[in-house]
Amino acid sequence: MSEASEPTTKAEQQDQIVSTSHSLSIGGKTLKYTATTGILILKKETLGKGEKEGQFEGHQAKARVFFTAYTKDDESDPSKRPITFAFNGGPGSSSVWLHLGCLGPRRVMMNDTELVAPPYKLTNNEYSLLDESDIVFIDPVGTGFSRPQEGEKASQFHTLAQDIESVGEFIRLYCSRHQRWLSPKFLAGESYGTTRAAGLVGHLQEKHGMYLNGIMLISVVLDFTTLLFAHNNDLPYILYIPSYAATAHYHKKLPKRLQDKPLADVLKEVEAFTFDDYAAAVLKGSSLDKKEQKRLARKLSDYTGLSQDFIERCNLRIELMRFCKELLREERTTVGRLDSRFKGKDRDSAGEHFEYDPSYSAIMGPYSATINDYVKSTLEFSYDLPYEILSMEVNRNWKWENDNKHVNVADTLSRAMNMNPHLKVHVANGYYDLATPHFATEHTLNHLGIDEETAKNISSSYYEAGHMMYLHEASLKNLKENLAHFIKGSLG
Repeated sequence: MSEASEPTTKAEQQDQIVSTSHSLSIGGKTLKYTATTGILILKKETLGKGEKEGQFEGHQAKARVFFTAYTKDDESDPSKRPITFAFNGGPGSSSVWLHLGCLGPRRVMMNDTELVAPPYKLTNNEYSLLDESDIVFIDPVGTGFSRPQEGEKASQFHTLAQDIESVGEFIRLYCSRHQRWLSPKFLAGESYGTTRAAGLVGHLQEKHGMYLNGIMLISVVLDFTTLLFAHNNDLPYILYIPSYAATAHYHKKLPKRLQDKPLADVLKEVEAFTFDDYAAAVLKGSSLDKKEQKRLARKLSDYTGLSQDFIERCNLRIELMRFCKELLREERTTVGRLDSRFKGKDRDSAGEHFEYDPSYSAIMGPYSATINDYVKSTLEFSYDLPYEILSMEVNRNWKWENDNKHVNVADTLSRAMNMNPHLKVHVANGYYDLATPHFATEHTLNHLGIDEETAKNISSSYYEAGHMMYLHEASLKNLKENLAHFIKGSLG
């Protein structure tokens, strides 16, 4: 074991790595593993100038990337052991959520839908994926302890293409350093991390010839057209309706006929209405007949728990933040965006948008405290920089270079699947997720443009929880079972 600290000028070009030994019980069996934590230096080739212009001269440090890798002990041939590279989204999020909430060997002790009182604690994660795969959690530059090298601009890492380039370089370098090129390889991304994962699978294939066995997409956004509400984009208004219905059902705001039904039956009815009636009506715009508008407003009121009058004043188009504020307005209460089961209270109960997301505020404290303690006390990695759980600076300064179009990596994914017909994809959806609704994900997958045989490589699972469905222990258990089945089925 070696100690790591904030790098000095002399040490900036050197990796800083700490390894510790641990054990975990999964399914009644004891698993011994090694945790490798630290900073891996990304470097760029430097070329000569003047008479030596264009000639290779050496490498220059570009960024320091923090990671935590868990590898099963006593594996005589690592090439036969699957390895999963995992990250969250944002942009600007560290990997703490998947790390300490879902896939890693330790998880945060949480109350399902409320903030627990401090102090916060970790417990062994009997639902960890470590029995099926080694796992490497990556914090992209600007998140966690990852930083640009001194003299390097942060902006060079904060576009979609540059983010994929730097994370892809980390994966290439890790596989080379640890002899994992022949291992079955997987990606696991959540939220914007699914955008990154879909971009990465194409990047790794086409730049490095690194073909993957599968990618696990948790709470998916591949096509931002499906999420960004705008006057000239009707798609989100259509695709959010089933998630509004699920939320209203959870909070018991639906008419008795619907409230007494199981959620799955309600969603089946609502999705049929959305496809067959609502979508066609919205596309008609101002040419929609007034009687038809009132009929649809009544149906939407039944399905969303909002008043018919409010829906008519919204011109049948219910924007996300309005819904979060309006559903429980009479109780002076808001519902969460990441997980609409959570409730909060604003200072201004008459406002149009909530003042904070109660589902995020309930997890920020527990995850922040535990990752800061865990890294130092258990993983023995000592570092003085702040661990950026979710960097709003990265998020605010992110450059969406998209030529006046919404970001869409669905085409990258479909191309990668056509190039590698063995690539499998699993999609996990939370019914109470108002950040990346399941119906929007289904829309994207239905428009990949792949043939029926290739489409068989895609599987999906659904959970009565939110964006981070693993906060709900029953959903975490089911998610583990589904991901374990997916990995086994992707090994050929």
